Amino acid sequence: MDLKLIQAFVLVAEELHFTRAAERLGVAQPVMSQWIRKLEAEFGQPLIERTTRTVRLTAAGSAALPHARQVVDAARLLERAIDHEGTSVLGSVTLGYAGASSRPWLPGIARAVRRQAPGVDLRLQSMVYAGAAPSLVAAGDLDLAFSRRPQTYTGLVDRVFEYERVLVGLSTDHPLAGQEEIRLIELAQDPWVMFPAHQGSSVRDMGLRLASQAGFTPRIVQEAPDSYTILGLVAAGVGVTITLSSLEHVATPGLKLVPLAGPARYLTATILHRRKPGRATQAVIDVLTGLHPIPDRPEGLVLV
Repeated sequence: MDLKLIQAFVLVAEELHFTRAAERLGVAQPVMSQWIRKLEAEFGQPLIERTTRTVRLTAAGSAALPHARQVVDAARLLERAIDHEGTSVLGSVTLGYAGASSRPWLPGIARAVRRQAPGVDLRLQSMVYAGAAPSLVAAGDLDLAFSRRPQTYTGLVDRVFEYERVLVGLSTDHPLAGQEEIRLIELAQDPWVMFPAHQGSSVRDMGLRLASQAGFTPRIVQEAPDSYTILGLVAAGVGVTITLSSLEHVATPGLKLVPLAGPARYLTATILHRRKPGRATQAVIDVLTGLHPIPDRPEGLVLV
C-alpha cells in the first residue's frame, strides 16, 4: 500500500476539505481526489463521503483513521531518525489549531521547528476548537494546542500568544457596513451565522454572551464548522457574525469587518501544554517562545 495514499487520507480526514488538504500536501486537488479513490479501491469500500457541500468520513473511514495516523507518524519518525542521527532531541509533537485564525502563524512555526529542532516531527492537526483543546491536551491526544483563557485544568499550562480584537462581520451591502463602529444592539433583528454549539467554539460563546449583555438573543439561521465558511456566508448576505481581528487576512469579496462600539474588546489566544512536557514538546515550546514573545496587554477590555 502506497504511503502517500494513506497520508492523503489522513489530511482529508483532518481538513474535511479536499482543496485545503491538497494544499497541505503540496499537490493539486484532482490528484488528491484520485489518490483517495485509489485507496478506497484497495480497501474495497468508501472511506470518505462526498457531496457538493460537505465532506465527511464513512464508518469505515472513522475506523481506519487512527491506524492510518499511526502509519504516517511511524514513517515520518523513521525518516527523521535516519536523517538526523545524533540529534539530541527526537520525537513527534502534535499541535492542534482551530483553523483560519491560527493558520497564518503555522508556516513560520513549522519552518522554525525544522531549523532549530530538526529531530522533531511537528504534526499539525486542524479543527481543534478552544473549548475542546484542554481535554485533548490533558488526555495526551495533543501535545500542544492553540486555546483561550480562562484555563481551568490544573495539569496544564498556557502562555499568551495573541490578543484578538472582537469585530462584527457583515456584507458590504448591509445598511450598517458604512459605519466606523457598530453597537451590538443594532444587530438584534438580523439573522446570524455562527459556529455549531457542540464544537466548543469560544467565539460562539463570546458572541452569545455579548448579545445577552446587550439585551437580546441572536437568531441563528445557519451554522458552519470553520471561519472560512462562516465569513463566506456572511459575505453572501446570509447573516451577520461576531469574529476576530485574526481573521482579517481572509480575503472574502463582499465582506466588511467593523469594530464594536465602545472600548475595544479582546479574546486572549494562548498556547496550551501539559505542565511537564516531554523533551520534544519542550523543544517546540522553546522555539515558539523565541519566535513569538508574549505580547503587551492592549488597552480596552480583555474578555474571559
